[in-house]
Amino acid sequence: MSESGSECARIALPVVDLLRAPDGPRDRQLLCGDAVEILDQNQGWAHIRATKDGYHGYLPDTALAPAQTNSHWISAPASHAYSAADFKSPDLAALSFGSQVLVSGFEGRFAATDQGYIPRVHLTPMEQQLHDPLSVAMGFLGTPYLWGGNSRFGIDCSGLVQLACLACGIACPGDSGPQERQLGTLLPPGSAYQPGDLLFWKGHVAWVQDPDTLLHANVHAMAVALEPLQQAIARIADQGDGPVTAHRRLPQIG
Repeated sequence: MSESGSECARIALPVVDLLRAPDGPRDRQLLCGDAVEILDQNQGWAHIRATKDGYHGYLPDTALAPAQTNSHWISAPASHAYSAADFKSPDLAALSFGSQVLVSGFEGRFAATDQGYIPRVHLTPMEQQLHDPLSVAMGFLGTPYLWGGNSRFGIDCSGLVQLACLACGIACPGDSGPQERQLGTLLPPGSAYQPGDLLFWKGHVAWVQDPDTLLHANVHAMAVALEPLQQAIARIADQGDGPVTAHRRLPQIG
């Protein structure tokens, strides 16, 4: 049980939509192994709060399993869980970067987990974090755009920022609005762009890949894509979404 008395659980499926209401629109997604608090359950639906960012919403209660202390996370862009320690065996699930599992043992190139056998090379112990959010985000280049998406199989602008930050131990909200208020240090207008900076618009966020290039999940490309920075600023303004509202710099990670 959590401190508030609500029941703790985890996501048992590879990716689950977090809905605004039962059968409602998707707001975000949760990944395999994500910890949640169950706030209420009714008629097959669970109202939950995600431990990693406080986001709350609804999902089918069949997506939940008892809480556990996970030992490893998927640090490859994506992986597969197999039915045996053999890459020719049937695969049981496709798992995104950031998914969490409990390893019970090792067999050759594979780890036995609660999801099946996963290649050891795709797993990193929970206590080990990455150190360059921009490099993490670059690993999603070409991922299809999906509104509210949080996985290698489909992602949006704020999902790309959150996955990269969390992998590097940086606390990060799920939506671009709170990200603009909370992430890093706000820089004055006209500041030089550095790799790893974040640019915000109303309802959008992008990584600075270099002083001339943005990396972002966007509807224009319907994918995570690179785009000339000044061209993107002009395009976004021309389509009616306004100017850049904030330029923020994340802390250096040692």
